[in-house]
Amino acid sequence: MKTIVTMLTAVFTALLFGTESKAQGTLVSDTVVMGGSYVNEVYYKISDGTKYTTNRILWDIAFRTKVISSSIMTNDGVGVVLYTYPKADSTGWATLDTTGLSGWAPMYNDQNDWENGAFSRNASGYPDYGWGKYNEVTHNLIGDSLFVIKLRDGSFKKLRIIEKFSVEDIYRFRFANLDGTGEQDIMLNLKPDTAKNFIGYSLQTNERVDFEPVRQSWDLLFTKYVYTWPDNSSYIVTGVLCNQDVSTKRFAQVPLDYSDWGPGKWDSTRASIGYDWKMVQPDYTYKVVDSLLFFVKPVKPDIYKLYFTSFAGTTTGVISFLKGKIAGVGVDDEQVTAGTLNAFPNPATDFITIFFSAKSGEDVFVSLTDLSGRQLRSDRPEGLADGKNSYVMDVKGIKPGVYFVSVTSSSTRSVLKVIIRH
Repeated sequence: MKTIVTMLTAVFTALLFGTESKAQGTLVSDTVVMGGSYVNEVYYKISDGTKYTTNRILWDIAFRTKVISSSIMTNDGVGVVLYTYPKADSTGWATLDTTGLSGWAPMYNDQNDWENGAFSRNASGYPDYGWGKYNEVTHNLIGDSLFVIKLRDGSFKKLRIIEKFSVEDIYRFRFANLDGTGEQDIMLNLKPDTAKNFIGYSLQTNERVDFEPVRQSWDLLFTKYVYTWPDNSSYIVTGVLCNQDVSTKRFAQVPLDYSDWGPGKWDSTRASIGYDWKMVQPDYTYKVVDSLLFFVKPVKPDIYKLYFTSFAGTTTGVISFLKGKIAGVGVDDEQVTAGTLNAFPNPATDFITIFFSAKSGEDVFVSLTDLSGRQLRSDRPEGLADGKNSYVMDVKGIKPGVYFVSVTSSSTRSVLKVIIRH
């Protein structure tokens, strides 16, 4: 059995990460144009230079389309600011009072994680996801918080997320003017757009906003976002965000022909490229950081070199760079999954709920293993229903990293890659 596990682990590791090789390729120049005052944001595919440019001042909030997700983001790069109402939970809708608003703590999107939007910043861990709590019976998320939101035009509204119907992938939310007028109750169906990461909504025009291309068509996003410093001060910056599952490595003080991308760990956080590859000068022009090199491994991974050459600033929003393929991995870095196995949240912190199908009376084993095949958790859930089931696994004490969840029965075996963060 140990030999089989080892072989399976080797196969899964190859599928997930490929086989790294080093080969220098030709660098080509390219440019993206965000426009004056960075009015646009640009989605960019590094392999072929495809660009998708969209007006960034169209939406206020955005909902992640994954069925197993709780992430709701704000358009913080254009000045949208979210506040949790500190005086009452969602039952305080009719009596909301904004006295003292200037002293409330603003909430912004996590610069490192697409799954941790501004609405989730008060999450305390399973089953509390910030704006609501997970219901183990229905698998829905039930809203329990009340928010005040400053929109991109500077106006304010009150807002509550009432529920996410997880299986249907539908959000219900309500918003109104602070005095209660203009109330809207919205049902937003995300299922038609699950090929994209997010669907936006404008609280000013009361309409759905389709602002993002399909997930597989881009790797990097040139945009504005809020960066939070270690002292918790926040500021809007212009930079580059990475699509989910895109990884990067940063090397400072290296020559342009440097190609040894092996040292160090791949960084798959949202702002791993970020904003600090440029510096503002005393005359308010910009200079790119000298000898700063990025290696980028996209969702369909070959490895690319990225080297910024100029940043024009707010007048034209032109960003120039060199890029080129330097290594071919040869195997897609996609999530390994089978059957109906899924997990939420993923990445997980303290607990992870595993969803799977089973037959009534069937022996089922749920396990967590590391990349070496070492089993860290294993259990045999009892009282399973015929069809959909769920199992909550405690992952406290597990080191952050990539692992495999497996569900094994007498007839099937399903494996899913999960990420644990603390």
